[in-house]
Amino acid sequence: MQLLLLMASLAVNAQTKESNEPVKKASKKVFAGYKQGNADTLAQGYYDLGESYYVKGALNKSEYYFQQAKKIYEKNNDAEGIAKSSRALAKVQEDQNKNKDALNNYLTAEKKSRLVGDTIAAALNTNDIYRLKKPDSIPLQDRLLKENIRLDLLNKDTGELATNYFKLAKIQSADKSNQFGAAAYYNAYKYSKKNPVQALQYNQQLTNTLVQQGNFKDAIATKKMALQEPFVQNSSELKASQITSLADIYISKKEDSTAIRLLHESYDLSIKNGHTLEAKKCVERLDSLFQLTGKKERSLKLYKDFLLQLPSVIDKDSSLVDNKIIEETEGKIKKLETEKALKDDLIRRKNIFNYWLIGSILLLLLLIIFILYILKKLQVKNKKIALQSLRREMNPHFIFNSLNSINQFIANNNELEANQYLTRFSTLMRRVMENSKEDLVLFSKELELLQHYLELEKSRFPDKFSFTIDVDDELYADETLFIPGMLIQPHIENAVWHGLRYMDSKGTLQLSFIRQQEKMLIVIEDNGIGIAESRKHKTVNQKKHNGRGITNTMERIKILNELYHYHITCVVEDKVAPEHGVKVHLTVPIIKTNPV
Repeated sequence: MQLLLLMASLAVNAQTKESNEPVKKASKKVFAGYKQGNADTLAQGYYDLGESYYVKGALNKSEYYFQQAKKIYEKNNDAEGIAKSSRALAKVQEDQNKNKDALNNYLTAEKKSRLVGDTIAAALNTNDIYRLKKPDSIPLQDRLLKENIRLDLLNKDTGELATNYFKLAKIQSADKSNQFGAAAYYNAYKYSKKNPVQALQYNQQLTNTLVQQGNFKDAIATKKMALQEPFVQNSSELKASQITSLADIYISKKEDSTAIRLLHESYDLSIKNGHTLEAKKCVERLDSLFQLTGKKERSLKLYKDFLLQLPSVIDKDSSLVDNKIIEETEGKIKKLETEKALKDDLIRRKNIFNYWLIGSILLLLLLIIFILYILKKLQVKNKKIALQSLRREMNPHFIFNSLNSINQFIANNNELEANQYLTRFSTLMRRVMENSKEDLVLFSKELELLQHYLELEKSRFPDKFSFTIDVDDELYADETLFIPGMLIQPHIENAVWHGLRYMDSKGTLQLSFIRQQEKMLIVIEDNGIGIAESRKHKTVNQKKHNGRGITNTMERIKILNELYHYHITCVVEDKVAPEHGVKVHLTVPIIKTNPV
């Protein structure tokens, strides 16, 4: 007998062929989804697997596959898919008493259902949310489930109807004073007939309830009703299992002879068609009945017959093969999931590396840009410092030349002229100091400074030259015009000191400011002895000393052009005979703002 049970145990976990068909179909969708890289097909395949295992009662597997489907829908931001999978997942979790997880999924389903405009689904989820929030309130549970059934009838959703009737039946059956549990089970059975496995589960729940109530007549009628279903008549395995279930009712009713007859009928049908599990059930039940009635010989004979026929039964048992195929299929799906997870992880790592690389390059570029910006700022700052240094260098040069003039007045015992010159000089120096603070000064102030300077020089050399300053009316009237300071003065100084003062007769110096579109042309023209002749008048000491005035000015023009892109030009020409003297052309853009 132990050998017999050991061999029979091979079939204990076998599942019906009919219950495996939906699993096979769903698995094919999953494989197709992976092969085609189609997320919709893959998600639907996982969802169908979840439903198939839910019907079979494999709740752990059902929950896993519904979760897989939900993940894909969430990744694709498919609101309808999320709503569907979240509700299915919640139902499975509720059946496993994972009410907290179920509540969260009902909330998600309710939110997404409203988003896609499915008001009936949203209402169903809302009712289930309230049910889970108050699980101890039987009247509330009863009312909300009936409301869900009403909505399911409107929606013509037989699957939801069956599930909600089943839940209602469990609530009502728990209440001993409620006589409507059997009716709710019957409705659950009626609306689940499209799904044979689930329908027979609900039919069994109904018969169990009727048996508990002592209503054997209705229990037997209910089970016979299941036996007449086309899907039972067309399946020898389902027919055998239902005959066994009918025998169980007669066992509970203490009608052993009828039970034994039915069990023999189921046993013969199972042996003939290779249904190991059902044959084993029949043997166990018949053995119990024979032992109780003292018919041990019949029990031993039955076991011997079963042992002899067991190898051929197992060979014919397609459910064992199907079960093996399902296990292998699940293994393949797990392998695909692992491969995809590894692939996704590789892609994720690659993306992280790419992002890190791009980020590093961007950071490096930003650093380079920052360094270039700092270098540019330093370059500009250095140029401004150099410009400031050159401007300040002009001041000592100018002061030195002016002090020489004062010294000359004193040496000639001309105290009055010296005092007058000193007064003018101090005024001029104040203006020079004010103008030397900025790269640009107002044109009007620079013009005033040049006027003062020329008057001072004329007081030193009254018999050597006269001067005129001509300014375009448009330039003269513009109070917002700026010009680089101390660019013109060194050229005037050169004209006086190296050209006009060596004249035997009185010379002239003409200073002109002319507007030419967006430029200002400054002309400094004298009729002195000229550059070439001036070099001949230099002493040996003067030849050794290189003047910085004009050099300084040209360096400042270069820096101003680099710093502000002004395009200032300066051309100095020695006049050609019969004319003599020097002509300087300075071109400065019209500048309306003073850069800080």
